[in-house]
Amino acid sequence: MLKIYNSLTREKQDFVPIIPGSARMYVCGMTVYDYCHLGHARVLVVFDMVQRWLRASGLQVTYVRNITDIDDKIIMRAVENKQSIAELTARFITFMNEDAAALGVEPPDHEPRATAYVPQMLDLIGQLEKNGLAYQAADGDVNFSVRKFAGYGKLSGKSIDDLRAGERVEVDTAKEDPLDFVLWKHARDNEPFWPSPWGNGRPGWHIECSAMSSDLLGKHFDIHGGGQDLQFPHHENEIAQSEGAHLCRFVNYWMHNGFVRVADEKMSKSLGNFFTIREILKNYDAEVVRFFILRAHYRSPLNYSDSHLDDARQALTRLYTALKSVGAADAGASSVDWDEPHAQRFRQAMDDDFNTPEACAALFDLAAELNRRKSPAVAGQLRGLAGLLGLLTRDPQIFLQAAPSNETTDSVAHIEARIAERIAAKKNKDYAAADRIRADLLAAGIVLEDSSAGTTWRRS
Repeated sequence: MLKIYNSLTREKQDFVPIIPGSARMYVCGMTVYDYCHLGHARVLVVFDMVQRWLRASGLQVTYVRNITDIDDKIIMRAVENKQSIAELTARFITFMNEDAAALGVEPPDHEPRATAYVPQMLDLIGQLEKNGLAYQAADGDVNFSVRKFAGYGKLSGKSIDDLRAGERVEVDTAKEDPLDFVLWKHARDNEPFWPSPWGNGRPGWHIECSAMSSDLLGKHFDIHGGGQDLQFPHHENEIAQSEGAHLCRFVNYWMHNGFVRVADEKMSKSLGNFFTIREILKNYDAEVVRFFILRAHYRSPLNYSDSHLDDARQALTRLYTALKSVGAADAGASSVDWDEPHAQRFRQAMDDDFNTPEACAALFDLAAELNRRKSPAVAGQLRGLAGLLGLLTRDPQIFLQAAPSNETTDSVAHIEARIAERIAAKKNKDYAAADRIRADLLAAGIVLEDSSAGTTWRRS
């Protein structure tokens, strides 16, 4: 049985769907005012892996990942760029989708945008007000009354009495309590607004996810995911809003992926130590980046460095090289025999809280067997299992000969011409010339591989 580490209970638990045979999952997506960075890539890839394994386990999955297309940062960036909010968000949604596709991330079943769910947010705020948990402050904002919700802090483990104004909470003298958070912001000059029973304004950030998730998945659903940085206050506030309005449990399993770290500091825009997906893909193949993310357990910190990505590239090269060893035709098919020992090990790993490092270890053991046996059946098994992680989906030769977009590399035609020169030199018994050509190509990052079938090449 699949076990998931539940951030709410702080332990692994058997996954028991609310509706047998199905799984409903909501993941907090991007705020679209800038390019996605590696931290965003981790969220995209991790929960793509999760939904793939849920489906592979025979569950009918409904996967929702939202888009925040209105907030303070978006408004500020639109003003800076002298363009409309719609133009700004449309541009970065396109970039986000391009980045996700490059990383092999499958589109979610639903990708709601916050601006399309304002009526649902207003209904939710109205219900909170009716239940005595929301009030309109003197400045016109509508706030959630944290101390009136008995369960506040159960996800993050934070006690209300231990929380301090100014520590992840906004200090606002108009609030009844500094811990209260805004549900509806009153209209400000030169900002977009919507009409509401509390006057013109726009939604606070936290309310959007409660409204979208309940509308698309119901008031009570299986899994809610996101980055570890969202656990408090965002997800804590979602629980308070949703359970406070609907008077029932909100989510059964909370999943949070770990931080991406650079030089032992969390990668973030505020620290200025972040790398966009686009920057990284100039230097590394997108599948290498995906493999780099999945090689670490989703809850562990992910340490970013060129050396770690280089290591991931070499490791992925070993898997593709094993596939190549059986020939293009035999390496193309994929299938999974779940009675086979490597597949059983793979399944046990994935059922243990999506333990992708152990699942990848099973792939490397299978690749070693493939190198020994040169068996098309083993190649199909390797492709089939790796495909469940979104890996090894290409022709091995295409991967092995691919070059990063920013590298000035020898063209395929030039490489093949040099190989032809080497073949001619060997035929003429000019082995010194043949060796020089091999050495020249190796210095340029091209590895030649001779076999009875001829000479092939790959990039080092």
